[in-house]
Amino acid sequence: MLHPSYSDLMKVVNSECEEGETPIVNSRYSIVLATSKRARQLIDGSEALVAIGDKKPLSIAVEELNSGELKILNTTEDDE
Repeated sequence: MLHPSYSDLMKVVNSECEEGETPIVNSRYSIVLATSKRARQLIDGSEALVAIGDKKPLSIAVEELNSGELKILNTTEDDE
């Protein structure tokens, strides 16, 4: 079982959205994409944003997201 759960991670990511705004993350798929991308960055040598010992890159990425150190940006075609 994943700790924290997907729903907990979605609450953390969407916590900065004000009432009535479109949430940044609408599905588990977005959480999976963000954490896998961050895990690849860690494997390639990026510094971890949280200190959690000898954990695997994906576990570090999940903890970074849960602690609020890692942010998911909502990009749209208008931003390009």
